[in-house]
Amino acid sequence: MNAGEVQKRLAAVIIADVVGYTRLMEEDTDGTVAAWQSAREQTILPLISNHGGRIVKLTGDGFLAEFSTVQQAVSCAVDMQNGLAASSLEFRMGVNLGDIVDDGEDIHGEGVNIAARIETLCEPGGICISGDVYNQVRNRLDHQYSDLGEHEVKHVSAPVRVYAITISPPDAEPEKSGKKSTVSREDDKPSIAVLPFDNMSGDVEQEYFVDGMTEDIITELSRNRWMTVIARNTTFTYKGRAVNVSDVASELDVRYVIEGSVRKSGERMRITVQLIDGATGNHIWAERYDRQVADLFDLQDEITRNIAAAVEPEVFANEGHNASIRNEAQMSSWETVMKARTHFWRLNSADVDEALRLLKQVVEDHPDYPFAKSALAFVHLISVHMSFQQRHPNLEIARQLAQKAVSLDEQDAWAHISLGYLYMMDRETGRSLSEFTRALELNPNSATAFGFRGLANGFAANYEDAFSDADHAIRLSPRDPQMIYFLSAKGVASFNAGELEGAIKWMDLALLERPELSGPMRIKSAALAYLGRLEEAMETMARYRSLYPDANLAEVEATQPYPDEKNLKYFIEGLRMAGLE
Repeated sequence: MNAGEVQKRLAAVIIADVVGYTRLMEEDTDGTVAAWQSAREQTILPLISNHGGRIVKLTGDGFLAEFSTVQQAVSCAVDMQNGLAASSLEFRMGVNLGDIVDDGEDIHGEGVNIAARIETLCEPGGICISGDVYNQVRNRLDHQYSDLGEHEVKHVSAPVRVYAITISPPDAEPEKSGKKSTVSREDDKPSIAVLPFDNMSGDVEQEYFVDGMTEDIITELSRNRWMTVIARNTTFTYKGRAVNVSDVASELDVRYVIEGSVRKSGERMRITVQLIDGATGNHIWAERYDRQVADLFDLQDEITRNIAAAVEPEVFANEGHNASIRNEAQMSSWETVMKARTHFWRLNSADVDEALRLLKQVVEDHPDYPFAKSALAFVHLISVHMSFQQRHPNLEIARQLAQKAVSLDEQDAWAHISLGYLYMMDRETGRSLSEFTRALELNPNSATAFGFRGLANGFAANYEDAFSDADHAIRLSPRDPQMIYFLSAKGVASFNAGELEGAIKWMDLALLERPELSGPMRIKSAALAYLGRLEEAMETMARYRSLYPDANLAEVEATQPYPDEKNLKYFIEGLRMAGLE
């Protein structure tokens, strides 16, 4: 930075000072000066450097430091307070993320002003952070946080929410054993920043639509409990600025960035959006939406839902790929769950066994991690449904896991999805639909919840509801790895409604996605048999039996979730006609 040049940027800052410094100087000047010098040289400066920060200035009784990421700043503050515990001096530290102005000699601005105000609210030896900092670190750094409420800051229009961090001593060295365990509980779940979309229309009246869409996407993504989404007030500091996505990812300490643009021409609107890996700059997913402009709010709602729904499977897939090349001993609990999902969705016996092994390890290491419990329950349930596992005792294992996941986090949509699937397998349609509906109340953009509610409706012979839910899931997530189940919902519903040609059509589409899938082969063979196309039915059944040599009528009858005995018997008789014994 050249002399005299002024630079504006987003930064994380720490402001700290010594508690009661004036009194200490009066009581023991030499001792206080020596203690401050020792704290500064032996603890403060080395730790700031180790955490990638820089000292902006030292004051008579404190310092101001800048960091490129919030996580670095908070981790440094905690390490400093632990390191200063042996000092005769006590420090207060305030951490904030905000815009700063760098004149080459000092930094100023709202980001610094808020940090200074927060620091005065600390207990001696404590750390206080702003709400923007808390939103980014609460699920990434395993500390205890206390909400101190909102506080006024001079020259800042809106009050600032402040949190205190409870300082705990560094963890003792873990006992050595031969057991492998996953690292932490939720320490590595993905974070994402949605940058303000660009208004490419040159029409300032469209600005409210563009900003509103960005805000709505942030709101909808925030419904996902497994993802940390950066607050609007932070990401909108980039509005109107030409930025490098990798720099934004580094500054905000996020793994993913969404950017997009809106262009209106006459009565047509074109919206483009990209999901980008912040570390590599690679585009993970991109989509373009061309729509006629009728009602702007309806259009905004539609596109927002589509984007929010598409992000989940794309992030899951990318996280799974990244985890699959990691050393297992170094993987976090989140990464282990993602690796398990990658194995599971190959939907063969060996990969399902590996997924179960990985998820059982996470649940054993971290029994209060609801996402791992709901994922393990889900794997057990589909494994029973696909005849990879016996109904008992695996259904009971899934029951305990799903119920515990909901009790640990009632606001987690995935926990309710697992519980809904359990009740579907129990043939309790009312309870099943209730849980899937609850999942959709928590996350209205969950294609999984729509798709599996459609499947439950299909088995219950609720034809129209099954098609409505399945179509909604397909619209929300047209490239979802669970597409086979969305299509199967329509196939099962068609079969139960006596629409046998339709059942074959939908199951053929599912088999195009996954030719080895057991459920579509069974429905297709039964439908062909009832249509009198016995040769085709037996060909389909022969393929099914070659892939699942242990399959038999008694097992299928026990595992398939038909709540109506008449529909179940109809299905089993079709399989018997097709050659299953």
